[in-house]
Amino acid sequence: MGFEACHPAVNLIFFVTMIAGTIVFQHPVFLAISVVCAFAYSVKRNGVKAVIFNLCLLPAVVIFALYYSSYHHFGITNLARNFIGNQLTLESIVYGFVLGFSIAGVIMWMSCVYSVFSSDKMVYLFGKVWPALSLFLAVMLRAVPRIKLEARRINRAQQGIGRGAGQGNFFQRVRNCIRIFSMVVTWTIDSLTTMSDSMRNRGSSLRGRTAFSIYRFDNRDRAYVITLFAVMTVTLMGVLLHQMDMVYNPRLIFPAVTSMSYVFWAGYAFLCLMPLMLELWTEYQFRRARKTV
Repeated sequence: MGFEACHPAVNLIFFVTMIAGTIVFQHPVFLAISVVCAFAYSVKRNGVKAVIFNLCLLPAVVIFALYYSSYHHFGITNLARNFIGNQLTLESIVYGFVLGFSIAGVIMWMSCVYSVFSSDKMVYLFGKVWPALSLFLAVMLRAVPRIKLEARRINRAQQGIGRGAGQGNFFQRVRNCIRIFSMVVTWTIDSLTTMSDSMRNRGSSLRGRTAFSIYRFDNRDRAYVITLFAVMTVTLMGVLLHQMDMVYNPRLIFPAVTSMSYVFWAGYAFLCLMPLMLELWTEYQFRRARKTV
């Protein structure tokens, strides 16, 4: 129910567009729109865990910006000197924050990709074009939750003998974590080997192998794709009109804000919020249908 119920090609087009836009568009407004929308959609998909994970990215962005400005010297607005005597400029700090938020935005969007895409969607999209890649992605998508579950099981078993990750003093906890990590790595290697043998016995490497799929490109997908490409066209017009241009070296130069700028900002925000709005609308329709039953 929602965006994950759309055709896999629709999901792929949207996420490729979002990740590419987050990387390419370095204008602060467009980058902020992408990061905020990625934050909201990841929270909608993953709940409280996404809130904690996304908030933990903020200190990482600050650390990266300070690190970047300390070792990349450009710009004319000097602010201070670091501990090794290099100049810290406003331009390098701002650009460091831009790069940091771009990476954080991509990570948030990838968390949404992981929650929307399943292994059968990967096989459907890449099975005929690149069978080896589709099989690898399907195996990895299935392996990640299994590894987390096995790590929790091993930790509970180790807690029974007083060697859990949170038991003992600091050095004992470090030793316990290393021991649990070693067990998880050993189990993962053994599991992947068994899975590889199983897939080979099922004929995964045979030429001309086909895969069953239940996906059909219906009218809802067509309407969504038409809307998606219409909004992408508006965003592309902003690119052609240099609304995404931004200069950080040697000084900060923002493009002139006009009345059309607000149109491009609103269009890009609508593009980023399309899956979230679809899921909220679907949930509203579902609750309304339940009340009428």
